[in-house]
Amino acid sequence: MHSRDTLPVVVGGTNYYIESLLWKVLVDTGQETRAPGDGGDGALDRKLELEKLGVKELHKRLAEVDPKMAAMLHPNDKRKITRSLQIHEMTGVSHTRWLQEQRGQEGGDGLGGPLRYSDPCIFWLHADMEALDKRLDARVDEMLSAGLIEELKDFHVRFNQQKVQDDSQDYQRGIFQSIGFKEFHEFLTAPESSTQQERDALKDKGIEALKIATRRYARKQNKWVRNRFLKRPGDNVPLVFGLEVTDVSRWEETVLNPALQILDSLSKGEEPAIQPIRVQGEEQRNKRSRNTCDLCDKIIIGDLEWTAHLKSKKHHHHVRKKRKTDSGCEVSSSAVDSISEDSSAAVAPGSTEASQESSSETVTTHKEVPVTF
Repeated sequence: MHSRDTLPVVVGGTNYYIESLLWKVLVDTGQETRAPGDGGDGALDRKLELEKLGVKELHKRLAEVDPKMAAMLHPNDKRKITRSLQIHEMTGVSHTRWLQEQRGQEGGDGLGGPLRYSDPCIFWLHADMEALDKRLDARVDEMLSAGLIEELKDFHVRFNQQKVQDDSQDYQRGIFQSIGFKEFHEFLTAPESSTQQERDALKDKGIEALKIATRRYARKQNKWVRNRFLKRPGDNVPLVFGLEVTDVSRWEETVLNPALQILDSLSKGEEPAIQPIRVQGEEQRNKRSRNTCDLCDKIIIGDLEWTAHLKSKKHHHHVRKKRKTDSGCEVSSSAVDSISEDSSAAVAPGSTEASQESSSETVTTHKEVPVTF
């Protein structure tokens, strides 16, 4: 398109795809774009072989060939662990080294390599959340009117029913990850003996779950734009222009015309009349450290997630239970709050200690494995 002097315009899509178009963030093994039958089937076969192994065995293998990546990934994250093993097997180079080299290129940063193309810009269409929620609910209603339930039933009979019977369905992979399918699992798998009233109740439950998931995803996308574009470290960050879409009846006034004016100015090397959203200062990144809470018997990846866990009701409950067992008396709420604050302070994001254990007051162990790419 560039060779034809044509301006590419990418609209919508998953933010991961948009980011991969803008930055060099994918690992090119040289084997993933081959068509079936030309020698590229081996990678898929090997992936299926790995997925048959237990997650503990997979994590153990990854720790042997790529200990840094193994420390960064949760031991139960089978999909990502398998992917890292695949990269090492297909290239002979660890996933960690691939990322280090990519991010070390000129223009790269902690989130990926340099920009693929010069002077891209981003239009962020945002709306008042209340108005957006109503619009999203209406969209779900339109999907239902267009035959969503019938489509799900047909797909379930033709493909998913056998997987349910074999207990091999996986809602973390492929189409099953998509919003609009897993929310209706109970409805689709309801026993034949279920009454019509019970089926209707399950269908209504699925519809409400679908609406909630859709609204949640919209908020996640907004958060993604802020964190990956507006707060992205480094200089190679495209200009981000905010366009208001709360009132779609004013589309030309608030979206189309401003966007065309911005593109016209940028193509001429001029400063647009509409100012971009200024990139916020780099904030403390969420270090992907590995944390173990012995009290709750949990492994938690990420300092922000660890801090949130220490403040959770579940963790407080186990702290009180442990203290009661040790001292024979119930710990007061203020004491628990003090414990939580001490724990959080001890493992605040940005800690540079290679390993660390909380004080005896916290009765929680913390082992940090710094991972810097």
